[in-house]
Amino acid sequence: MLGSTHGTFTTDLRARVVACGESPGTAVHGVLAVAGDQDVSGRPLYAPVPDLDRFFRPESVAVVGASDTEGRPNTGITRQLLAWAERVGARIVPVHPTRTSVFGIDCVPSVGALTEPVDLAVLLVADPLPVIEELAATKVRFAVAFASGFAETGEAGAAAQERLAAAVRRSGLRLLGPNTNLNAFERFREDLEGPAVALITQSGHQGRPVFTLQELGVRLSHWAPTGNEADLETADFLSYFAGRPEVGAIACYVEGLKDGRSFLLAADRAARNGVPVVAVKVGRTETGARTAASHTGKLTGADQVVDAAMRQFGVIRVDGLDQLQDTATLLARARKPVAEGVVVYSISGGTGAHFADLATAAGLRLPTLPVTKQDELHQWIPEYLNVANPVDNGGHPVGDWRGRKIIDAILADPSVGVLICPITGPFPPMSDRLAQDLVDAAEETDKLVCVVWGSPVGTEEAYRTTLLGSSRLATFRTFSNCIGAVKAYLDHHRFTTGYRSPFDEAPRTPSPSLRKARALMRPGRRLSEHAAKQLLRAYGIRVPREQLVTSAAAAVRAAGLVGYPVVMKASGAQLAHKTELGLVKVGLTSASQVRDAYRELTDIARYESVELDGILVCQMVGRGVEMVVGVTRDELFGPTVTVGLGGVLVEVLNDTAVRVPPFGEREARSMLAELRGRALLDGVRGAPPADVDALVEVVLRVQRMALELDGDLAELDINPLMVLPRGQGAVALDALAVCR
Repeated sequence: MLGSTHGTFTTDLRARVVACGESPGTAVHGVLAVAGDQDVSGRPLYAPVPDLDRFFRPESVAVVGASDTEGRPNTGITRQLLAWAERVGARIVPVHPTRTSVFGIDCVPSVGALTEPVDLAVLLVADPLPVIEELAATKVRFAVAFASGFAETGEAGAAAQERLAAAVRRSGLRLLGPNTNLNAFERFREDLEGPAVALITQSGHQGRPVFTLQELGVRLSHWAPTGNEADLETADFLSYFAGRPEVGAIACYVEGLKDGRSFLLAADRAARNGVPVVAVKVGRTETGARTAASHTGKLTGADQVVDAAMRQFGVIRVDGLDQLQDTATLLARARKPVAEGVVVYSISGGTGAHFADLATAAGLRLPTLPVTKQDELHQWIPEYLNVANPVDNGGHPVGDWRGRKIIDAILADPSVGVLICPITGPFPPMSDRLAQDLVDAAEETDKLVCVVWGSPVGTEEAYRTTLLGSSRLATFRTFSNCIGAVKAYLDHHRFTTGYRSPFDEAPRTPSPSLRKARALMRPGRRLSEHAAKQLLRAYGIRVPREQLVTSAAAAVRAAGLVGYPVVMKASGAQLAHKTELGLVKVGLTSASQVRDAYRELTDIARYESVELDGILVCQMVGRGVEMVVGVTRDELFGPTVTVGLGGVLVEVLNDTAVRVPPFGEREARSMLAELRGRALLDGVRGAPPADVDALVEVVLRVQRMALELDGDLAELDINPLMVLPRGQGAVALDALAVCR
């Protein structure tokens, strides 16, 4: 398989913060806490790192409910724990109220009767709550509860789980479970070398395919089956594994996140340390129940937020367990790329063309080899075959000395960082020699060499022995998994090179805008357009010149001050979308039109029983690109910021990008790059380029607002934000805000 030069990782957050000139924190309940690192909302900016060394490598283990009666479930578990304890060098202390010994080991009658310090208590009891309360006085550091019947069963179970979690918090110990299993105590092969994959799963069965990678020579270091996560959660293990020197990548199977911010803090720690995180997160079709009045809330489904948040912090999301295996393995073991160019090399022109199409569509860069390199390759490959990339050797050269010459020549090109050779089926006169040449070349190069072995059989000697026996070559069984893993490999190293944490962008102190903004908030209420625009103005976001009036005469005076032509709109807290009700009048050019418009708008409002705070007389802003920028709250991640194409068709187009604050300018610009309609900002059909810099500034000011008003602002919707031609700025023509 693959070697690694991940380099020296920072394995202790204390070392990192001291190196950055920050004051180290203290260990509290086995968690390293960093003092003083909080954002403007008082939330931590670094992941707490639980000290789990004694969980995975305890010196002593109490087995509460241990048994040696054949046929009982507890007996099988006790036997497995005994074997595991022997492997890790731990002492087992059976705990049982009526037995004097279990498997020849003296029992103690209760947790309270323990006479020696215990690192880990394994609870083989139907109700772990009383035992947790007993353990509080014993200084046990960790416990595991296998029992089911908690949050997974409904409201009553969830209440029982909360009681258990509360007892754990009072006790000071850390709990894995409930509803977990024995996966943490599996037999890990100790004869395998190189960087390892650490595994986190909420379903034990879903982790089996990754665990069995050991049979293919892939090293596994840990398996954390988190279960219901009453206490220890995915984020805790992610933070811990990200600092382990033997861990080359972390593979996760996630059904639901307990806390979104904790997960992102842990992912951030992994990114800071350069440790890849690959995750299957189920629930892609879950759009979430949203009752938002704003466009923003309707546009951003729950899974879109999860997807964006993971990408924002470098987590590589895959769909299948086979992809999880292949991608985590490659990322754990491959060296850092020396170039990003990919060359496809095959013994069939059809195979090469097919693979090249798929790779290019996925975003891999297949550079055309220089003419001098093509001439070199044609020394061994017939002139009529294409060697520009993909490289087609025609078959015969791989059966003799020429095969290795071709491979070495391709790898010598400085634009090439990855060589991929799809072998669609075994043909021993060619495939066996080709496989060996690729393995030998992989041992001598600092570049990534991949093979796709397409045979459905998988028992061939060239596959089982030659390819899988290599510690440096990456072997795949499908085109798609190879392409996905290679793309993730290149993306990850690009992402982590010069990585700047989004949390480093977080404001530590409130801005002067916050005091003004809080004075405008109305808890539990929706703000009128006029009030919402005042909120924007407080954060330096440009709005049109406008006046709120309550009479036709005042409207005429306001129009003269604002300057014709004007726009008139009804303003009221109940009005979410005014256009549908005919409560917007555009392009008014005279006093008579203004008076008529005032009467018409107020008549419609009375007819629709809409309470108004007045009529807005607004400056008419020139044409530009209509965008939407907004804030909504996600159950897991808190405030999120959305940007997309706006206007009256915003929900039809549904062209948006979302991020979780905090983030900086680079991330704001990447949001715009994700939009299908991004070209509109560059100018199309003779339109001038839009002021993208002004749009980015609005997005950043909105995310600052989202952070500072997290406890006060439920939703914000700026639509449309008119982005004017370059150099002219952006103006919020309409706004809606809902207070918490």
